[in-house]
Amino acid sequence: MKAILCQRFGTPDDLMLADIPDPIAGPGEVVAKVAAVGLNFFDTLIIAGKYQTKPPFPFSPGGEFAGVVESVGAGVTAFKPGDRVMGYTNFNAARERTAVAADHIVKLPADLDFDRAAALTITYGTAYYALKYRALMRPRETLAVLGASGGVGLAAVEIGSVMGARVIACASTDDKLAFARTHGAHEVVNYEREDLREALKRLGGEHGIDVVFDPVGGRYSEPAVRSLAWESRYLVVGFAAGEIPKLPLNLVLLKGCAVLGVFWGAWVRHDTKDYKAAMDTLAHWCAEGKLSCHVQKVYPLAETPAALKALANRQVMGKLVVRV
Repeated sequence: MKAILCQRFGTPDDLMLADIPDPIAGPGEVVAKVAAVGLNFFDTLIIAGKYQTKPPFPFSPGGEFAGVVESVGAGVTAFKPGDRVMGYTNFNAARERTAVAADHIVKLPADLDFDRAAALTITYGTAYYALKYRALMRPRETLAVLGASGGVGLAAVEIGSVMGARVIACASTDDKLAFARTHGAHEVVNYEREDLREALKRLGGEHGIDVVFDPVGGRYSEPAVRSLAWESRYLVVGFAAGEIPKLPLNLVLLKGCAVLGVFWGAWVRHDTKDYKAAMDTLAHWCAEGKLSCHVQKVYPLAETPAALKALANRQVMGKLVVRV
């Protein structure tokens, strides 16, 4: 079968398209024929050796997919050949077939296409886990989303809107903010033109911001924390800016706020039942049109390196998908 392979840590240009043997389903696994792969910013890190997961070589990027079950391993009773599924692989999805734990996949609703399903698991799963399970967000609370036009940021905008929050989208250009508005944002902040702290204090009013969803980090994190309300929640999702911020802990004390880590991959492993329920909910919301799961562009498998370059260069609004 064809696969995009990372044989040493490096850049997208170091990846290669190669023929490798078909996988075999081990105990508790299925082998799925991959129809589409969702790409994420962390894929640019995992191939560079800068991510917390460092797979053995050679491996394929791609942590989420949609496709059709071809075979099942010992102990798998919930799936059978022919089932349309989507789910989480962490890596090794950018190939024609992949072996995946049966606990990490769910069946697709009949009216959900492979492209959107492939783009749903990680970004929308992360946002849903963060807002529902970590922040315990309630209707009518104010949610500020940094990096609001990227994959996980846009997912937080949409899910926050569905959950009844007042959503403030924060991004670096007016085009990105207009895009976020079309996907459910109620207010917007261009943090390249306006001081983020002052903008959030203005929009949060006397009460302040209830929840901050931060996949960006860097210089934006502290101003976001300073805008928080009493007993608010700050969600640490990632560091797309490339810098891990250091927060003054006196702010946490003075605001009585909670700083909450959002490690979605670990949640999948630790709380499989909640993960699968969340995926089922998100798949049906997407099929019903409540979530767009916006795919900016679809690439063929051989052009996976070009897609990863676009992600690394912050050229993406929504998701990129590789169609196999």
